[in-house]
Amino acid sequence: MTTSFDAQTLKEVARLWQVRLKKLRHDIPVQGSPERSVFRVVLEDEIGRYFLLEQIPANSLERKKAIAAALDILSRNNLSRIQPYMANKQGEFIINHQNDFWQIAPFAEGIALNRETYIYEQWRGKALANFLVELQGKAKNLLAAKADDVFSLKHYIYKLIREINLYNKNISAEINSVADFLEKDFMRAYEKLPVAFCHGDYHPLNVIWSDEDIKRVIDWEFSGYKSELYDAALLIGCVGVEDPRSLTADLVVSFIAEMKKSGIISKESWKYLTEFIIALRFAWLVEWLRRNDTEMISLEMDYLRLLIDNKTALEKSWP
Repeated sequence: MTTSFDAQTLKEVARLWQVRLKKLRHDIPVQGSPERSVFRVVLEDEIGRYFLLEQIPANSLERKKAIAAALDILSRNNLSRIQPYMANKQGEFIINHQNDFWQIAPFAEGIALNRETYIYEQWRGKALANFLVELQGKAKNLLAAKADDVFSLKHYIYKLIREINLYNKNISAEINSVADFLEKDFMRAYEKLPVAFCHGDYHPLNVIWSDEDIKRVIDWEFSGYKSELYDAALLIGCVGVEDPRSLTADLVVSFIAEMKKSGIISKESWKYLTEFIIALRFAWLVEWLRRNDTEMISLEMDYLRLLIDNKTALEKSWP
């Protein structure tokens, strides 16, 4: 797999979008998962503008086209704090150049999170909530999803449990205990809960921050129609796994308060917030199992147990 290109090739690729390359900016770090592209680099053009150029794998071409189209619609709907991909003169967001597929977008540089203090900053919680509220409002006229297109967290979890019981017997008893907790009520209610268009991987590290607000929300690889609480629950779970104390700290509390004030999520969905957080941790467990990362598997199992054991105390501390 290609991991680098010479400057002339990248100059030719950039010209496909009328971007005149002056300099490759390998010195500028790029946020977001590097696994989402084959190769990526920040470009500086002749008038000092920055762009993020990415080579994408051929097997994700159709998915990348769908993401680019959705972001274009959201941008046309005036959703702020996103960065749609650029189209060429033919309206194409992804271009084939010498059998490699490329996409490009203006690059936004942000301020890194202080991982020790950000969980105590109320304004971040409000900003994160405000974006989700705006997203749901501006996604109203996206093409409605067919039933088969709505991601089923319930089916995903059951599939994973079957695989764990076959191939990871050392944690199967603990996982089945988590499944028993979810089956008490959540699994029966899940498919009756409202759905909405979701970012799909919404957490503070997939945000480019200024010193007082969100500049850009990035990494839309898992966007699509899901249960309406998906993004909120995923964010809380991601913040909490770094330090469980953050589950009741300022960012999470202000985020939940702002989300509830907006009224965009039904009371029925809010009833299952803890269960949603727990259910969504299965996606991370899959990753640790894939890597055979025993330390992270153990941490994830401890986190799941902590959430279950402290469900009542957590919900009393939340708005």
